[in-house]
Amino acid sequence: MIPTRKEAEDLLQDGLRSNPGPWGNHCRTAAHCAEKIAEACGDLDPDKAYVFGLLHDIGRKCGVRHLGHVSDGYSYMMRLGYDEVAKICLTHSFQNHTMHEYIGKFDVSEEELDLIKTALSNTVYDEYDRLIQLCDSIAGAEGVLDIEKRMEDVKERYGFYPQEKWNANIDLMHSFEKKMNKSVYAVCEKEAFRPNAL
Repeated sequence: MIPTRKEAEDLLQDGLRSNPGPWGNHCRTAAHCAEKIAEACGDLDPDKAYVFGLLHDIGRKCGVRHLGHVSDGYSYMMRLGYDEVAKICLTHSFQNHTMHEYIGKFDVSEEELDLIKTALSNTVYDEYDRLIQLCDSIAGAEGVLDIEKRMEDVKERYGFYPQEKWNANIDLMHSFEKKMNKSVYAVCEKEAFRPNAL
C-alpha cells in the first residue's frame, strides 16, 4: 500500500517541520527523476515512482541520523500501513543487498540493527527498488547531479566509497539508459530542473 501524491507531499512537509534541512529538496529531486525515468521506461507507474522518490528518506523526519534514518523510515511507514514505501526506505541504501557497504555511522541500537538485517534478508528487490537507488545517487538538494561527481563528493566527506557500490550505481544507470534508449540526465532534465518547495 502507498499514499497518494498529495498524501506523500504532506508527509514530507510534516517531516521537514520536525527536522528542517536540505534532505527535503534532495527527496523532491529524487521524486522528479523517478517519475521521469518511469515515464520513459513505459512499464513503471510514474505516480508510484514519484511517491517512492519523495519518501525514500522520510526517516530523516526523526532527526539527524545515518543508518538510523533507514530503520526510522522503515518503522514509520510500516506504522502508517505503507508497506511498499517502507521497503523503499529500507532498500535505497543497499545497492548490493548487503549492509557492509553502508556509508556512514552505524548509529542504531541492537534492536534497530536486527530489524534492518532481518527485513533486508527477507526482501526481494524489484525495478522500483533499483530505480530509487539510482535516483538517490543522482539527486542533490540543488537539482540533478552527475553520478560520478556525487559519489566522489560522498567519498571525500566520509573518506571511502566501496567499489562494489560505485560499480552498482554505474550499472544501474546503464541498465535504465538501455531500457529507455536515452540518457538518464536528458530524461531527468539535468540542466533545467530545480526543486522547489511543494
